[in-house]
Amino acid sequence: HVADFQLSVASLIENSSSDCLAQDLHLQAQQLAERLKCDSVVSEISAGPGTVNFTINRELLAKTVLQQVWKDGSEYGVKSELFSTVPRQKAVIEFSSPNIAKKFHIGHLRSTIVGNFIANLKVALGHEVVRINYLGDWGMQFGLLGVGFQSFGNKEKLKSSPLQHLFEVYVQINKAAEDENTKKLAKDFFRKLEEHDEQTLSIWKQFRDLSIEEYIRIYKRLGVYFDEYSGESFYQEKAQEVLKMLEDKGLLQKTIEGTGVVDLSEKKDLSTFSTVMRSDGTSLYITRQASPSVDLAAAIDRMNKHSWDTMIYVTDKSQSNHFQHLFQILKLMGYDWAERCQHVSFGLVQGMKTRRGEVIFLEDVLNEVRSRMLQNMTSTKTTKETQDPVETAEKVGLAALIIQDFRGLLSSDYQFSWDRALQSRGDTGVFLQYTHARLHSLEQMHGNAELTDVNVACLQDPDAISVLQHLLRYDEVLYRSSQDLQPKHIVSYLLTLSHLAAVAHRTLPVKGSAPDVAQARLCLFHAARSVLANGMKLLGITPVTQM
Repeated sequence: HVADFQLSVASLIENSSSDCLAQDLHLQAQQLAERLKCDSVVSEISAGPGTVNFTINRELLAKTVLQQVWKDGSEYGVKSELFSTVPRQKAVIEFSSPNIAKKFHIGHLRSTIVGNFIANLKVALGHEVVRINYLGDWGMQFGLLGVGFQSFGNKEKLKSSPLQHLFEVYVQINKAAEDENTKKLAKDFFRKLEEHDEQTLSIWKQFRDLSIEEYIRIYKRLGVYFDEYSGESFYQEKAQEVLKMLEDKGLLQKTIEGTGVVDLSEKKDLSTFSTVMRSDGTSLYITRQASPSVDLAAAIDRMNKHSWDTMIYVTDKSQSNHFQHLFQILKLMGYDWAERCQHVSFGLVQGMKTRRGEVIFLEDVLNEVRSRMLQNMTSTKTTKETQDPVETAEKVGLAALIIQDFRGLLSSDYQFSWDRALQSRGDTGVFLQYTHARLHSLEQMHGNAELTDVNVACLQDPDAISVLQHLLRYDEVLYRSSQDLQPKHIVSYLLTLSHLAAVAHRTLPVKGSAPDVAQARLCLFHAARSVLANGMKLLGITPVTQM
């Protein structure tokens, strides 16, 4: 059998780098193992290659794990002593952050599910979290959009499907954007916006409000919500104040072309710098990359408003430079809390297409995954009639998307594949959902497990022990993910748990077993399902109970 705990002898020896030969370590392991005594907890001690292995009393293992899972419920693993020294903190997490009237591309989808995972994990660990969606809701594009809406807009369409309509208007007006007259009108419209002209502002506000309403509805399908819909529009005046602060602190330098830069180099020779102001004196807000003053203003404002302990930005890795610069400038301005800002970056996803072609709206992805999953479900013979097949297909499909995205390191790029994501066998979200549904129907069939009178002597089969050992490790996996904010530790843990539970389900039948054996096995399967559900929810997946 596999031991439950392992101690590496090398870790006990001071500076054991290369001086210790393998056979020496092996000998020391044997000597140490011989000197240690078993007791009521440890039933066996043996030496391996340079390690001492401990086996826990099997009945104690079963009893402790099952009781702990039962007692802690959804907080199992979180209440572990691993977290006892971790201070409860307040985290601000900025994620998703699409641009109004532009494509909601796959990068925004990744930011949405990754940010949601980090927020869920922090909340589960007892931290306070503020979820912020920082919209691209300002800039010259709104000049074009305003003019476009006057020419091609339709009030009904704006109300019924704002995201699609504004996107279409934006595409149409962009075709005409080379035309001098259009350019001039767009500039005028945007100038009026900046001057807070009431009529222009109310058009802009309508674009923004209706877009947010629809975003909220679509995020709800993803199981995601935000505490705050912020945006670049909030910080235009404050960005000017930041430029003035930079100037007062002597950090703002003018280049020959007249642009304003902040020197970030060690030797102060402008070998690295960040541009914060255009030559005409306005802060840059052409793209996010080029708008540090707006982001600086937002960071400072959030600190004043929320006094957070940590602030996390979730965006793709092409923006790494932008955030490194942002944090450096904040530090130069004297804000020590800049060190508590973090950029969680992720790689690019290639090849995600829907039947309509390239992904333009988040809703297209959700509809696509739902319809493909529904098709798969109706074509497989094993599928029982579910009460709400469409709803189930959506939850299972989302699980598939999320698991495919979270399996590797966030920073790695990957090639997206519908077929691979939606396979029912193998390491997919579909397999996790399928396992959860099977374990759930097992409980439904045999009545609920009662923990009070479980005879743990019935859980000594190797396949039961494998499940129990794995359940015992859940807190370590949560701890690892809490340290590096990578979901992959939890994903591989849940996939292994599902495989182990599937084997146990085959070899340890509940039906036809003696009552106390059946009861004990039911309890084991309940514990496995409970932990599986907890982990899935952290990842942003809603477990289904039938499939």
